[in-house]
Amino acid sequence: MTIHLACADELLSTTRAVRKRLDLARPVPRQVILDCIRIAQQAPNGSNRQDWRWLVVTDPAKRQALADLYRKTATDYFELARGKAQAKGQEQTARVYDSAQYLVDHLHEVPVHVIPCQRGRPSQDDKGHQAGFFASIYPAVWSFNLALRARGLGTVLTTLHLRREAEAAQLLGIPDDVTQAGLLPVAYTLGEGFKPAARPAPETITFWDTWGE
Repeated sequence: MTIHLACADELLSTTRAVRKRLDLARPVPRQVILDCIRIAQQAPNGSNRQDWRWLVVTDPAKRQALADLYRKTATDYFELARGKAQAKGQEQTARVYDSAQYLVDHLHEVPVHVIPCQRGRPSQDDKGHQAGFFASIYPAVWSFNLALRARGLGTVLTTLHLRREAEAAQLLGIPDDVTQAGLLPVAYTLGEGFKPAARPAPETITFWDTWGE
């Protein structure tokens, strides 16, 4: 089967970080989440160990508790970062932080929270092991994002709650030997009009054979 290049490029270039356009009122069927996880299971991973685990949170009380943990970490950080971006004239960056603050305020309302996990813990000293460990979970996370987009849903990979990972683990019964890799708030999107973001030309960020050339 030949993959339609234009469709593939559109999917890859319009899968955005979605916050303000998450539909907070529309339920997400369990089967849709499982279908997207099934796609994510095809992602490459170190030594083909397939140590992914996916914790899907739909219980309102647990979503509220996760949102509270997220809010404790996020609010002060976003306010400071947004102010710095505005002072530097970085309006696009400032808008991102404004959108991130919206998610802080509404995270508990997002119908599904997905926490991608991986069995084991990354080394605290070996950078190679750290890189390999997270390289075995984030490709699956991105495939999950793409599968959502193809089905009319959106999300954004957030990591701020990991500063309170132990508290989240206690809330959700996650064992000590399992590492959380983020939190994805999942919902159908409001509208389909997503487009590629402004990015520099690849020639300006690509070197050939030697750094700087």
